[in-house]
Amino acid sequence: MAAGRFITFEGGEACGKSTQIQKLAERLRCEGRTVRLLREPGGTPLGEKIRHLLKHDPDGRGMASETELLLMNASRAELVRQVIRPALAAGEVVLCDRFYDSTTAYQAHGRQLDAAAVQAVIAFAVGPTRPDLTLLFRLPRAEALRRLSHRQATTLPAEDRFEAEKEAFFERVEAGYAAVATAEPARIQTVNAADTVEAVAEVVWARVARVLA
Repeated sequence: MAAGRFITFEGGEACGKSTQIQKLAERLRCEGRTVRLLREPGGTPLGEKIRHLLKHDPDGRGMASETELLLMNASRAELVRQVIRPALAAGEVVLCDRFYDSTTAYQAHGRQLDAAAVQAVIAFAVGPTRPDLTLLFRLPRAEALRRLSHRQATTLPAEDRFEAEKEAFFERVEAGYAAVATAEPARIQTVNAADTVEAVAEVVWARVARVLA
């Protein structure tokens, strides 16, 4: 049986990664691959409940940053053990919309939690389960705000406590993503998310194909 591959998609709000992960999943399936498409937080029944509490539930407003960190990783620990590891063992291609790099960017940098403590929690949650490739979608903040404004004008999305954060928070998040990309250039590959959907999809495919070869 061919070894499974674990590929994660990362980036700030409205960077287009959710669109691109869907397009990649469709293309891989057309190539005959078995694909497991996941998201974080979430991906399991328990994880989806945690996701709602973290992002949308009014009871989650004002939660301590440490609580947020632990809830994120509780969802992650469940996802790794119940879904990701079995799928990889079965030879599947696992695509995950966000993984632990989001925690480094959002909780260590954005929330300004102690970096060593954050990494210890992540390590406990995931153990040896690490992505083979991480695609980091970079988008200027002005364009992200334009996309968010368009989305809010054309749909009625549920209130998201992360999207409602102040600009200083997102500046720290972007700095966090830049730091993780610098620290692990072999695993984390940046993608210009400001390009067209079709052009970005081709870049994604070229980089994923090398990992799957």
